Amino acid sequence: MTAYLIRNVSVVGAAPTDLLIRDGVVAETGVGLTAPDATVLDATGLVALPGLVDLHTHLREPGREDAETVESGSRAAALGGYTAVCAMANTSPVADTAGVVEQVWRLGREAGLVDVQPIGAVTVGLAGERLAELGAMADSAARVRIFSDDGHCVADPMLMRRALEYVKAFDGVIAQHAEEPRLTEGAQMHEGEVSTRLGLTGWPAVAEEAIIARDVLLAEHVGSRLHVCHVSTAGSVEVLRHAKARGVRVTAEVTPHHLLLTDEVVSGRSELASPALANNWSPAASYDPVFKVNPPLRTAGDVAALRAALAEGVIDIIATDHAPHAVEDKECEWAYARPGMLGLETALSIALDVLGPQWDLIAERMSRAPARIAGLDGHGVDPAPGVPANLTLVDPAARRIIEPAELASRSRNTPYARMTLPGRIVATFLRGEPTVLDGKAVK
Repeated sequence: MTAYLIRNVSVVGAAPTDLLIRDGVVAETGVGLTAPDATVLDATGLVALPGLVDLHTHLREPGREDAETVESGSRAAALGGYTAVCAMANTSPVADTAGVVEQVWRLGREAGLVDVQPIGAVTVGLAGERLAELGAMADSAARVRIFSDDGHCVADPMLMRRALEYVKAFDGVIAQHAEEPRLTEGAQMHEGEVSTRLGLTGWPAVAEEAIIARDVLLAEHVGSRLHVCHVSTAGSVEVLRHAKARGVRVTAEVTPHHLLLTDEVVSGRSELASPALANNWSPAASYDPVFKVNPPLRTAGDVAALRAALAEGVIDIIATDHAPHAVEDKECEWAYARPGMLGLETALSIALDVLGPQWDLIAERMSRAPARIAGLDGHGVDPAPGVPANLTLVDPAARRIIEPAELASRSRNTPYARMTLPGRIVATFLRGEPTVLDGKAVK
């Protein structure tokens, strides 16, 4: 393995130092290090973070390789500063057996760009009728520890209870897509003033909040771990705050797009939670399907509550919900478009806008905490002697214009097209091997 000497880098915002990477680990830190055999990287002005970890990625393989593959999604992740991603189960076939999760895990190892940790389905075929092979997936080579029917709520309370009880035996996690399906039939966007104005069926906030309230009570009763996917409403934040105050074992995530975009963008208005970003960007048109997501974009009040909850820790992590779609599934009428946005290559930039250069907080929300939740050894650890060299180098002073055609994903459904975003990933290392150098993928 090539040794790398990273000179004059700020580790998680601390005073500049040098990092020597050798044999897959951080071998030494300190000012003025020398290593004649090492490749020297000048990192003046750069910040070193523990490699980012995404708890919510859709890689589409097997089944929808036209939208994304494990390899292309892994490359997008590396370019976004990630060293590990958790791949959601809604593939075709569904990742509800040991065989399918092992296939995804092996594809990730073959790509060698990030560690791909499969998430197993809670129910067979995501149908919500009977539990999938949770134990077999946990015992497989993939060592699955997170289970989710993401995109489908585990709506049956008895089934949800049984799932929580089952995974408790190996300290697993049930990650819930909180949506009461009887309240969202035919829903197209957030239920509110904008949906009324546009004539689109609304997705009420209470449909999310009711399931979260039910599930934290079930998790408390069982004593098991619950993770709430893509929290999107102010009411959900209050339910989570109350549950955490009672000691319920619940964690929660928020997506970059729910931290920035509001339901007004569906009507063609450039109303963002960040005035600085809104000044240099505007949506292409009203009813643009790129802004169709599930859960939907909410109000400015909801976005403000989510941003505050993330800073406070009521929401534990940022997770991308990277959801690539083929052109025909997005460039169509709003009602027929599939929900979802790209997120891996832009997430850190949105975090910088939301949290500012609070590097320790960014490292906690985007690396340490998601690695803890997923139980990923060697990830989410700040660069220090003896630690696996899973890290990313960020240029916080850089600005870049997002061009969809330049993204590594096979899909182009980014909501940030032509927006100028802060920060740039300069390099990413996975166990001491560079996957990104000078902002470009190595392979």
